[in-house]
Amino acid sequence: QVQLVESGGGSVQAGGSLRLSCAASTRYTYSSNCMGWFRQAPGKEREGVAAIYFGGGSTYYADSVKGRFTISQDNAKNTLYLQMNNLRPEDTAMYYCAADGTYCKTDTWHLQYEYNYWGQGTQVTVSS
Repeated sequence: QVQLVESGGGSVQAGGSLRLSCAASTRYTYSSNCMGWFRQAPGKEREGVAAIYFGGGSTYYADSVKGRFTISQDNAKNTLYLQMNNLRPEDTAMYYCAADGTYCKTDTWHLQYEYNYWGQGTQVTVSS
């Protein structure tokens, strides 16, 4: 069983930055996995924000965050990161880390069913 624990959420003003972290249980092997960040705002569906394939480093981003968010990995620490810059009020949501045991799929990396494991989420609130 894989356990994912997110941290780093908080409240910031528009234009500010946050870095989210997702630590995976040590028994989980990262090398051939796709990991992603999703978010869910109140009353809205959960949406894919970014994903990274640990095996090759390929990254994927939602159009709404391109140029502002950066997903990265630290294999030695079994940790996934999401650096969020120039935050906007519309970025306010619960952010979830997700993992899958295969490579990231170009057309479906942003869909929930592609991921088997989920964290509990960390809240990000951006005020105007």
